[in-house]
Amino acid sequence: MNPTQQAVLVGGTIAIDHVKTPDAEGKELLGGSAAYAALAASFYAPRVNLVGIVGRDFPAGHLAMLEGRGVNLDGVERSEGDSFTWSGEYLANLNERVTHRVGLNVLESWQVKVPAAVAEAAVVVLANMSPDNQLQMLEGCAGAELAGGRPFVIADTMDLWIGIANERLHEVLRKIDLFVINEGEAREFAGTANLVEAGRVLLGKGPRFVVIKLGEFGAMLFAANGEGEVDSVPCPETFFRCAAFPLRGIADPTGAGDSFLGGLAGYLAAHAGGDYSFHNIRQAVARGSVVASFTCEEFSTRRLEQIGKAEVEARLEAFRRMTAW
Repeated sequence: MNPTQQAVLVGGTIAIDHVKTPDAEGKELLGGSAAYAALAASFYAPRVNLVGIVGRDFPAGHLAMLEGRGVNLDGVERSEGDSFTWSGEYLANLNERVTHRVGLNVLESWQVKVPAAVAEAAVVVLANMSPDNQLQMLEGCAGAELAGGRPFVIADTMDLWIGIANERLHEVLRKIDLFVINEGEAREFAGTANLVEAGRVLLGKGPRFVVIKLGEFGAMLFAANGEGEVDSVPCPETFFRCAAFPLRGIADPTGAGDSFLGGLAGYLAAHAGGDYSFHNIRQAVARGSVVASFTCEEFSTRRLEQIGKAEVEARLEAFRRMTAW
């Protein structure tokens, strides 16, 4: 297969993080939705292209690590401004966090540019960034359709964009195939506390598939039926509930959701062969869950940097045995 037909294109934020937990603290860490997603995708996809922007203060070691793991940085802009930064603290149960400081810096005026050399990809990931930036990235990929058809497009979002860019976010949803969102944001965006109903509502906004992330409790996958309608009652052909891999301890949950997104996308690019069926999305969700579990075991991307494909496959097999009945 042509490598382009197995490529993943990831666009979004690349950040410098400062993270504190009840047990430890890390500074000058690699962060950003696109950085996590691209690294996670590299465990499956033979070619991962990253689109983003960093400032003059961005640690060169972070970029070298990504390149060393096979992530192509030709789409990463270098600015003379300061890099995007995030500082936050997790509370005792690690499910709650407080953001102390966000420095938008180079993101304030960023206009996404997708170099022609990296625009062709089987799967395009619009990681967490403003809907305007997501639409710019889609426009940059518009002229790079594959021989087998247009790319499969996945998008993530956050509560900020639901609140201040709702109309533009709805425009994004009408242009994508799979929408990934966490449970709190799903309830807010769909206007219901019931997550099964939220899945149905979000499907009605345009995407073919919706994944609601449940953190330590896994994920829920929703799909419309074959006629494009949304089933009133979940059934095995349109609904899948995936567990999360159980961990004895969590060092830092930052980036787990983005790693889930990247692992899912990388698997689809490498193994779906253009068949983005419910069955293959189910398989991708399980892979994303396993990759995300490694992220939680160390600060930032440190655990992902330590492991290879063999460790991921071993954990996947254990996960399969745990969840079969």
